[in-house]
Amino acid sequence: MQRRLVVAINPNASFGKAKDAGPRAVELLRAAGHEVRSLVAPTGAILAERVREEVETGPDALVVVGGDGMVHLAANILAETSTPLALIPTGTGNDLAKAFRLPEHSVDAAVAGLLSALEGEPLTIDTGIVTWDEAGAPQSRRFVGAVSCGFDAIVNERANRMRHPKGQSRYTLAILRELLALRPIPYRIEHDGGVLELDGALVSVANNRSLGGGMLITPDASMTDGLLDLFVVRSLSRTAFLRIYPKVYKGEHVTDPHVRIIRTTRVRVVAPGIVAYADGERLGPLPVDISVVPRSLRFYASGAVTAS
Repeated sequence: MQRRLVVAINPNASFGKAKDAGPRAVELLRAAGHEVRSLVAPTGAILAERVREEVETGPDALVVVGGDGMVHLAANILAETSTPLALIPTGTGNDLAKAFRLPEHSVDAAVAGLLSALEGEPLTIDTGIVTWDEAGAPQSRRFVGAVSCGFDAIVNERANRMRHPKGQSRYTLAILRELLALRPIPYRIEHDGGVLELDGALVSVANNRSLGGGMLITPDASMTDGLLDLFVVRSLSRTAFLRIYPKVYKGEHVTDPHVRIIRTTRVRVVAPGIVAYADGERLGPLPVDISVVPRSLRFYASGAVTAS
């Protein structure tokens, strides 16, 4: 069956290994007999506006070519609409792709999987909404993966200021530099079960299992259970941090006494001097209020194995 598809291409992927990914995906989808509208733009903001205009015409799916930033862009347009999302993962982190075991950095394999998925029905996954106040104005953003409110957000701030190196190594270098300045952060955290007041190092509110390109911060999280996983790491020394950090990539950190994971439908996080991030995208200063919206995003995932 012929489908009408909109393909949105990451504007930051016009160079490097991923520069041909968008045109190749469009070529393959057209060769398979689908009607394809390709969208490119010089910035994410302009691309988002063009995507909104195209989604209003009722395509059968929005296909994004990129990583978690492109998923974030799409979710803020598609959530609670009838238009499904599909993903050709070519980003650095690709945490949504990892959750569903989609082929990464292989456009041909990813498109082949998508073509198969288009023969069936999309999944329906949860999303989250985060709200905050900035300069007296209320702000709101949808997310798919996680909201970072601690050391990981501080690392993102530094990584975004760095021009070199590129890719995942920039994030790793930012971690090492911020580790030298590691300090306790006084938190007040409200959730379904009560209130936590503590000195912490890291707080994230997760819908997906991983962030930052495969760090399994909440290894048992599910994107279909109608819940968020509140991930808290209490204040700890640099030595203790370095002991825990490698374990995160295998989800083996959860038994550490500094770590706590709480299932909840809502979270309010208050702490001084912290800027929150969602899906790796900058939001604004804490406090933030976060809630889950069950089954709010339709998603084509070929050979999908859900994170549950």
